[in-house]
Amino acid sequence: MAIASTPGLGTKEEAWPALSFMEWRDTLATLHRYTQVLGKVRLALTPPENHWWNVSFRVTSRGLSTMLIPYGNGSFEVDFDFLANELRFLTSRGDVRVMELTSRPVAEFYRDVMATLRSLGIEVSIWDRPVEIPDDTTRFSEDEHHSIYVPEQARRFWRALLQANIVLKEFRARFTGKCSPVQFFWGSFDLAVTRFGGRPAPVRPGADAVTAEAYCEEVCSAGFWPGTEALGGASFYCYAAPEPPGFSSAKVEPASGGYSKDLKEFLLPYEAVRRASNPRAFLLDFLQTTYDACADLGKWDRPRLERPLILPDSVKAAHSVSPEGSPASASP
Repeated sequence: MAIASTPGLGTKEEAWPALSFMEWRDTLATLHRYTQVLGKVRLALTPPENHWWNVSFRVTSRGLSTMLIPYGNGSFEVDFDFLANELRFLTSRGDVRVMELTSRPVAEFYRDVMATLRSLGIEVSIWDRPVEIPDDTTRFSEDEHHSIYVPEQARRFWRALLQANIVLKEFRARFTGKCSPVQFFWGSFDLAVTRFGGRPAPVRPGADAVTAEAYCEEVCSAGFWPGTEALGGASFYCYAAPEPPGFSSAKVEPASGGYSKDLKEFLLPYEAVRRASNPRAFLLDFLQTTYDACADLGKWDRPRLERPLILPDSVKAAHSVSPEGSPASASP
């Protein structure tokens, strides 16, 4: 018997849920620190890559993943599963350990994570203080005050993150120069993709090692983050580093996007995106026009950086790719 197919997976409202910052800010603070515990494990055990790409997480169809972390003669990974409310530890030896994602102090979460790793034969030491959270340097092992975790709130953020990931990957596919993966940074707690212009950037006076490596080349970076109470919550963003003259006053689309003089980046409220009749097209307009401003004002070599992909005929046919190298079904 034939099974009727349905367009897509879930409704638009499910895909782009409302995100009230005030409603989920306590869960956000706790989850931010949970991810930093695992992020620091990844940092401690993975070989360094340019621009710190080795430390980031990836969005999955169920949550966030550290991806493979080498250890001894094998590897392991840890997944945040926001659908099952679980933290899963998986090893190449076949071991599986599961922790419930629920309200608990960060200190307890930290102890349980480290104990679980030891039970798998994984010994690792991390600097157990949060990073990129200016108002709090409490050690994870002593943090009893961040303990609220509401699974549905974390799940709603992940669903927004999933949609952002899909659009940012489509945006990334338009660029054939050096470009980062679409990746989740647990320090700043944002999803980002960064395009590189191909020239070294001026040295930033007084920059720490992390910042110096991250911005040693000219970049245009776009992404999604939970935002702040002052900003009204979650936003998409785009910034140029170094910022070319005229960037802050450039005209970008849609009209609901604007330049923040305080942050020195363009912002587009998540709420405006989710309410658009076509959120993906709406967001792509913002990503493309902010990049256009950066690349044109920064005098990037766009023909070299945005050349058509060279694909075998068999691949073009399999993916319905036009002779010009772009998907035949893609919007202009």
